[in-house]
Amino acid sequence: MSAAWQFCAKEPLDALQDTPPSIWVRRFLPLLRPKGRVLDLAAGRGRHTRLLREAGHKVIAVDRDTAPLRAAWSGDSLCEIIEMDLEKGAPWGLGHGYDGIIVTNYLHRPLLPALAPALAQGGVLIYATFMVGQERFGRPTNPDFLLRPGELLAAFIYRLAIVAFEQGEARTPNPAMVQRIAAVNGEIGRLPQ
Repeated sequence: MSAAWQFCAKEPLDALQDTPPSIWVRRFLPLLRPKGRVLDLAAGRGRHTRLLREAGHKVIAVDRDTAPLRAAWSGDSLCEIIEMDLEKGAPWGLGHGYDGIIVTNYLHRPLLPALAPALAQGGVLIYATFMVGQERFGRPTNPDFLLRPGELLAAFIYRLAIVAFEQGEARTPNPAMVQRIAAVNGEIGRLPQ
């Protein structure tokens, strides 16, 4: 499953308004270290890359199709774009020490164990994707791309300090069955407003 349906930062204004940044990502964005180094994994067309750059973060945007990202961010010295098929089975090759990792609308289970160790001390994981039951609402319907109940929590509960976790039917921006987690590598500090 690709996040290819996310939008690009420098597209016409009407395209920018079609897919705003995730409510979950916006909610937990304040937990990121100011001007930190953030990995936008499966960045798609860059909706979170744009949000992160507007907030002053250095972004590493990774996707298998980087044409939309390059169109929007080439020339931005604080936005590195990496073309990579995350599902090729290669070992984690994206480094470590991230102040944040953002993943939305994407699931490739073999990557889950690599995420917590890739965070710096105090780094924040913000992850939201589809879960079982999504087939009632549309794509994705393949169980390989749908989390099982509690799966994100189980993947990180012993590796990171959980700030928030939720699962169930979301009504906005469109009806969907989702799981979401925000977690910190280290002590939990302040909560976002």
